[in-house]
Amino acid sequence: LVGVENLYSQVSLYGGQVLSWRTDQGEELLFTSSKAIFKPPNPVRGGIPICFPQFGNRGALEQHGFARKKLWVVDGNPPPLHPNDSYGKSFVDLLLKPSEDDLKMWPHSEVRVEGLETLDYLDNLLRRERFTEQGDTLTFESEVDRVYLSSSDVISVFDHQSKRTFQIRKKGLPDVVVWNPWEKKAKAMADLGDEEYKQMLCVDGAAIEKPITLKPGEEWTGRLELSLIPSS
Repeated sequence: LVGVENLYSQVSLYGGQVLSWRTDQGEELLFTSSKAIFKPPNPVRGGIPICFPQFGNRGALEQHGFARKKLWVVDGNPPPLHPNDSYGKSFVDLLLKPSEDDLKMWPHSEVRVEGLETLDYLDNLLRRERFTEQGDTLTFESEVDRVYLSSSDVISVFDHQSKRTFQIRKKGLPDVVVWNPWEKKAKAMADLGDEEYKQMLCVDGAAIEKPITLKPGEEWTGRLELSLIPSS
């Protein structure tokens, strides 16, 4: 139970789910079915469930994903709340640690790319249609085949599992190609192992939107420098 200002909440480690939110008069503000089953492998009917990594049947996994049917743990060292958010409030941070079976069902990426935020890109999976990157970082949960346009000369690839960062510095190469074939296409490629898409990511400097044209006697230099930086 967590409580503050005469309000009380009950949070279950099973499913990481808020089950109850009551006033000091005992009035329940959340619905939980009187017939709810509180034993695995059944999800709890009611409260505030966590539907992850998919909602409903919008994906290849079971209804609403697997997170609501897993045992979560309390984070013993949570990040601090902003002072404006923490005064007079109670909170608890829960973690869901993936099992080997989870990773087989949902082989999510632990790699992210920074330096591409707010850039326009051409999506080769959608006939080179032009979009603008909305996220602060680029992560991978499905096939990606894009050309990011007019990027900065420094791009970083963070590999959380190996605790290292690849830093790419480029010159004369204004664009960046980002590609991973993911599961379905990897299985259709004769020269790539079925599971090797999990071990590779193409991030490369390029000059695609505006090809380099040289007149007689002119020179052009394209340079790509890759460095490895340990990270915590």
